[in-house]
Amino acid sequence: MVLAFLLGAVTVAGFAPFYLFPLPIVTLAALFALWHRAAGARPAALIGFAYGLGLFLFGVSWVYVSLHDFGAMPAPLAALATLLFCAFIALLPAAAGYASAKLNVPPAVKLGLFIPALWTLAEWTRGWLFTGFPWLAVGYSQVPLSPLAGYAPVLGVYGVTLSSAVTAGLLVVLWQRCTTRDEGGGRRAEGKAWPGISFKSLILHPSSLILIALWLAGWGLKQIEWTEPVGTPVTVSLLQGNIAQDLKWREERVRATLDAYRGLAEASTSRLIILPETALPLFLEQVPQDYLSALTAHARKNQGDILIGVPERLPNGEYFNSVVSFGTAPTQAYRKSHLVPFGEFIPLRPVLGWIVGVLAIPLQDFARGAEDQQPLAVAGQRVAVNICYEDAFGEEIIRQLPEATVLVNVSNVAWFGRSIAPQQHLQISQARALETGRYLLRATNTGVTAAIDPRGEVVAGAPEFTAATVTHPIQGYSGSTPYVRWGNYAALTLCLTLIAVARWAGSRGVRSAA
Repeated sequence: MVLAFLLGAVTVAGFAPFYLFPLPIVTLAALFALWHRAAGARPAALIGFAYGLGLFLFGVSWVYVSLHDFGAMPAPLAALATLLFCAFIALLPAAAGYASAKLNVPPAVKLGLFIPALWTLAEWTRGWLFTGFPWLAVGYSQVPLSPLAGYAPVLGVYGVTLSSAVTAGLLVVLWQRCTTRDEGGGRRAEGKAWPGISFKSLILHPSSLILIALWLAGWGLKQIEWTEPVGTPVTVSLLQGNIAQDLKWREERVRATLDAYRGLAEASTSRLIILPETALPLFLEQVPQDYLSALTAHARKNQGDILIGVPERLPNGEYFNSVVSFGTAPTQAYRKSHLVPFGEFIPLRPVLGWIVGVLAIPLQDFARGAEDQQPLAVAGQRVAVNICYEDAFGEEIIRQLPEATVLVNVSNVAWFGRSIAPQQHLQISQARALETGRYLLRATNTGVTAAIDPRGEVVAGAPEFTAATVTHPIQGYSGSTPYVRWGNYAALTLCLTLIAVARWAGSRGVRSAA
């Protein structure tokens, strides 16, 4: 369990901002080997739990920063809440470990098919259970550098997870091949050097051939242009105001915040200007009319539009986390539909409502926007807007496709301070660009503000914790990647197929033995 915990902790270096993409595959292979050697289902579950706990404690430790540093939760309570949260989501790797010991199949089948499918299904479950937390899915670690990232436009990030897990499992099979030897009668003793093994025989081993094919296919898929340019390029400006989170909602700082964003906007000549999530710390109805008129006039001067992140309150008292457009096109709005538990709404309020009194978080009771909202028609583009961690849910992003020509994410990750969360979020956005074959534009309060091309590459960006404007020409795209058409169904079907094949192989082995 100690080794599994350390393996999970080390895995974090495989994700942004470190991008050591081979590392999660290696640590996953070590985890699968531990599961394979486990004495039973319960030890395998404990090993999976330890791995998950190490991964999440080190990978999402910024939850503590959000709760304590900016949510004003007392340090002991924030630490306990972070630990319990990480322990809870570590139950899914534990469940995968438990299930891995329940099927009696040949080692190659278990490691190459069954366990990879279980791991992928566990990550997929984490992506929707209790509104979902898909952070640190192994597939994200392969974006955009690894050849396996080529599977993202076809199977989505969970397909990349599956290909990574199959790679890990086959590596264990090959390792066993190298560390066992015949003892006569076809028997092999583990842990002893293979006396006559050659490089050629290792390369020609079925597991090696599958690995080579898997990675070559991923590389080949990366070369395909799944979507095509449409319309003329448009220059965009992404504004990063760098407003400190502990000052953002103070009444005496509102005017300074408004002036900062107005200054950045009016300095831009771009046809499309984008402000971050809740850039204006007022309800839209409270924003001075002359302020909105000035921004609208500037956008029209540029023959374009400006998108503003601002809370929007309806006459019935409901309020939304919104992005509203002003400029040459009619005013339109996108309202966030996937809200953050405890940040934007309190789940099970009769039971957990006491948390409201512990957290100093403004606007804790947002209403949900509709799930079938259409792209905003602005600046000659059809813009699919998503807010904050909505872009961690690929199956939700594709709701506005293929109609949308460009994706826009507005965020305020100042909640996580100087942690690795903003860089991790950037990598998630890179995966969404790859999956959809479109530019994704990120406008954030403190970083990372960036323009990401359809190949998942950051083509322009600003350093964190500086007031900056990222200006870059972008091209709209049309068409559908396979993932846009299939969503997660293709990857899930593959997982279930692998499990079915493994079970068939197991039952066949039992009949043969009988």
